[in-house]
Amino acid sequence: MNRLQDKVAIVAGGGAGIGEAIAKKFAKEGAAVVVAGFPQDPVQAVVDEINAAGGQATAFEGDLSSQAVAEACVQTAVGVFGQLNILVNNAGTFPAVSELDAYPVEAFEYLIKNNIYPTFHMSRAALPELQKTRGNIVTAGSESGQMGQPMNTPYGGTKGFNHAFTKGIAAEQAKHGVRANCVGPGPIDTAWTHKETGPMTAEMEKQTTEGVLMGRRGTTEEVANVYLFLASDEASYVTGAIYFVDGGTTISKSGAGAQVPADLKKEPTGELDIQHNIGRQRPGTPGKCWSYAP
Repeated sequence: MNRLQDKVAIVAGGGAGIGEAIAKKFAKEGAAVVVAGFPQDPVQAVVDEINAAGGQATAFEGDLSSQAVAEACVQTAVGVFGQLNILVNNAGTFPAVSELDAYPVEAFEYLIKNNIYPTFHMSRAALPELQKTRGNIVTAGSESGQMGQPMNTPYGGTKGFNHAFTKGIAAEQAKHGVRANCVGPGPIDTAWTHKETGPMTAEMEKQTTEGVLMGRRGTTEEVANVYLFLASDEASYVTGAIYFVDGGTTISKSGAGAQVPADLKKEPTGELDIQHNIGRQRPGTPGKCWSYAP
């Protein structure tokens, strides 16, 4: 408990899902929290719940993809709580699913605006304050930023940006005492991963959970626990890292091959006369090989 005592944090995208869990986890651990999000998000409700539980929080409503709004958010944290120690870049969206050749251009532009611009503008605005406190940034990546995201290729691309962007910040800001890290969630139990409340189809929802080694979605609190570690002084020697919270998704064998038609699975005959495919002979053991090709 109190691992963030006397710290001030901004949680962008803090009105629901993973962001709500981060805001409440940070407050429980002693941080004063600015919960930031769109005016239509339940930002104030999250703030009221934090304050009712004995924490400290204030709301900031606005479009963080705007430079002026991002700067105002940072100044709200400093004006209300006196400083800024932690920035959580969790703002983002997941607007559509489709193969790339049919992916709506307007959905792509919406992704860029809401998944990349807030990370850039909030980080840029926060750095002068974080340099004063030797604070840190924790940004929302994704296992899709590592592996790609079938049926939402642009989404994975935006998360790949966040991964590289975070490493760049870590490299250039270490001399100022500022750390920067990324959290890469896998399938998490939020509205996005359910066909009833998000853009996923029933088939995608099934494939999503089947690709997890642990056989289930993660919880928002399980993700928030990793944000807490990276934001705390316990991670004082961690910067430029991507922590995957994905139940083993990034190392699992995907089920993508099951979707390939039978005629595309046939091996080509080729032109070469291949005769020696039994592997390299093990020294001193005639007939025994290091490996055998099928």
